[in-house]
Amino acid sequence: MKTYQEWQALRSDIRLHSDAYINGAFTAAQSGETFDCINPTDESLLAKVASCDEADVNLATEAAKAAFKSGVWSEMAPGKRKRILQKWADLLEAHQDELALIDTLDMGKSISEMVNIDVPDSIDCLRWSAECIDKLYGEIAPTNPDNLALISREPLGVVAIITPWNYPLMMVMWKIAPALAAGNSVILKPSEKSPLSALRIAELATQAGVPDGVFNVLPGFGHTAGKALALHHNIGTLAFTGSSRVAGMLMEYAGQSNMKRVWLEAGGKSPCLVFADCKDVQAAAQGAATAIFTNQGEVCIACSRLYVQNSIKDEFMAALLEAAKAYVPGDPLDPATKMGPMVDKAQLDTVTRFIESAIADGATLALGGVPDYQAGKGYYAKPTIFTDANHEMEFVREEIFGPVLAVMGFDTEEEAIALANDSKYGLGASVWTNDLGRAHRVSRRLESGMVWVNTWGDGDTTVPFGGVKASGNGRDKSWHALEKYTEIKNTWISLK
Repeated sequence: MKTYQEWQALRSDIRLHSDAYINGAFTAAQSGETFDCINPTDESLLAKVASCDEADVNLATEAAKAAFKSGVWSEMAPGKRKRILQKWADLLEAHQDELALIDTLDMGKSISEMVNIDVPDSIDCLRWSAECIDKLYGEIAPTNPDNLALISREPLGVVAIITPWNYPLMMVMWKIAPALAAGNSVILKPSEKSPLSALRIAELATQAGVPDGVFNVLPGFGHTAGKALALHHNIGTLAFTGSSRVAGMLMEYAGQSNMKRVWLEAGGKSPCLVFADCKDVQAAAQGAATAIFTNQGEVCIACSRLYVQNSIKDEFMAALLEAAKAYVPGDPLDPATKMGPMVDKAQLDTVTRFIESAIADGATLALGGVPDYQAGKGYYAKPTIFTDANHEMEFVREEIFGPVLAVMGFDTEEEAIALANDSKYGLGASVWTNDLGRAHRVSRRLESGMVWVNTWGDGDTTVPFGGVKASGNGRDKSWHALEKYTEIKNTWISLK
């Protein structure tokens, strides 16, 4: 790991791309419009980035469709396509410090987290997806001897992908790696709040041998480029990670156009359940703190609802407040920093509003509070914990996407499950118990796409990631991600 001084030196030498990437080349938006990309740590201008709209979407879709129809990627021998993606992963690894720095500058993520989690996870996802390419076999149905029924998987065509700002590189790779591995052409719209690493990896994709037009990147806003992608008739699939509100809008747009498939990883308000039979209260408290304060709470699976069995609540709260002391907001380029700034002023204002609403609704402030914002000093929020919360309070019901935790008590297992499921969301959940039977019982009954027992957030590329209810559909990672980006074809052959 580099020192703070070394990261600062690398920052002064880094080159940031700001144009869209279409058909293998950087190009300005057709309108000439740009938007400011701001460093949330000191509010300095990083770049003026191309602001793409419908004209750019049309241009990129034309290139992507032409590339797909030509077969230059979609019909490439699986082994060759695999080798190109593996070479791309090698290039990402060679530039891993640069990529880590870009995301830290762009959205305020801890450089330690980028180096130890985001970049390695992104590279692993690309390598794993590449290895799947020549291992996807078709099937033969058990028909009568006079017929042969072949079941095959084919690429869909042009896939549009819209990614969030909180994990700029990792969320991109979770989607583009399986989509490209399956043979599709891809148009990526990264969030306007953190588009810079996506533009850099597009350049590296071309260097690795990905043909022109196969991978395109359109920075821009949701109501312009994002909406145009969702409405476009030549795009067969749209994959999205972001808020539940926007996810619903994208489904409507798909229905208004060509009824394209829409895969959604949307909002979350994940519960953390701590039972009295949990033998290591300190570990559980540290896990609960990690689950809400990691990445400044800007995490879709953040456990922002904490339920503690009343018989250990006082002991647990003391341990939780102690664990929270490790999350001191600071410069994310410092390897010792565990919590950087919020991504922008709008997100800081959102966190402020929810904290104020919690106080107004009668929750008890146990730690933190309203941010002390000073213009030009960065968008820093404090680790904030409320007790005496309940489900009538807005900050308990709604996703905040910030370091704000609501703590509530329960007496029985049945009550804990009811409280955890009392949410429109169903993305992740964490359960702390040393009772094996309880671990299985509770996990089965939680309305959640993912459950962690005696931990939080663990996983790798081999396991699926996604939710239920208003948290979306479909899955990223694992074999199940490839299902989203392929079409099943049945070919029935008469042998008579």
